Amino acid sequence: MTKAVRIHEPGGPEALIYEDVPVGQPGPGEALIEHAAVGLNYIDVYHRSGLYPLPALPAVIGMEGAGTVLAVGSGVKGLKAGDRVAYADAPPGAYAEQRLMPAHRLVKLPKKIGFETAAAMMLQGMTVEYLIRRTFFVYPGQTVLFHAAAGGVGLIACQWLNHIGATVIGTVGSEEKAALAKAHGCHHTINYRTEDFVERVKELTKGEGVPVVYDSVGKDTFDGSLDCLRPFGLMVSFGNASGPVEPFNTGILGQKGSLYITRPTLMVYNKKREDLQASSKALFEVVMSGAVKIEVNQTYPLAETAQAHRDLEARKTTGSTVLLP
Repeated sequence: MTKAVRIHEPGGPEALIYEDVPVGQPGPGEALIEHAAVGLNYIDVYHRSGLYPLPALPAVIGMEGAGTVLAVGSGVKGLKAGDRVAYADAPPGAYAEQRLMPAHRLVKLPKKIGFETAAAMMLQGMTVEYLIRRTFFVYPGQTVLFHAAAGGVGLIACQWLNHIGATVIGTVGSEEKAALAKAHGCHHTINYRTEDFVERVKELTKGEGVPVVYDSVGKDTFDGSLDCLRPFGLMVSFGNASGPVEPFNTGILGQKGSLYITRPTLMVYNKKREDLQASSKALFEVVMSGAVKIEVNQTYPLAETAQAHRDLEARKTTGSTVLLP
């Protein structure tokens, strides 16, 4: 048995139950991991609430963790007991002291990267990697709009985009978060509670708009995000923090400038082993170079995961949050 956080039915943070669960031994192609740290991400909220339904309940949720391999099953190559590893992938199950994981979805951690740092950066960092290098390749001199710039993904994106020479416009929900985003490379911040972000983006771009908008907020910002794009611009909708986007008439895309829209996911972008390895390698390199610093601004004991979810949904958190088994 191992301690874990499960949901028995979808619901609010109170649905998260800290309890004993069986873990078992690794089968073919699997690895048994002892977690040193577990990442907290908004996709966990979607799994808990039922927005992204899980195949069976009760279920341990959580998509990201880092720790040590305890044992491997038959057929596993390139991985052994004692290896330091991290992951950010399906199947859910990270909210646990120990878990079984498909071995081919694990990556070995460089010695220079600690467990808490790894658990804080794998999902968010590889998300930034595919967003700015593959969904839309951002090059030096471009200006982009990134919503929730003081969040975990946002702070990594601000640093990485600044590192490659792009200009970052970021939306935030408070002056404190504006200062945090600026300290991490965001060139222009917009407090969406006190400013019209569409008007401000048009002002900053001299009426042209931006070639790409990265939007993880969802319902509350979707329409405005489209209005921030220049003709042929790309709307990247990669999250639903304020709720899912309502159905819309695709004719709007033509009316607003022959726009493009995509709804990408990390799991698809890194489905192939070689893509996972390339993505994690790029992330490790930019972090070890010092260009991107991963800041764990909140930690919670695994037993207090429900409170971590409350704080995340109330937008009380900044940067990355880690659960400690």
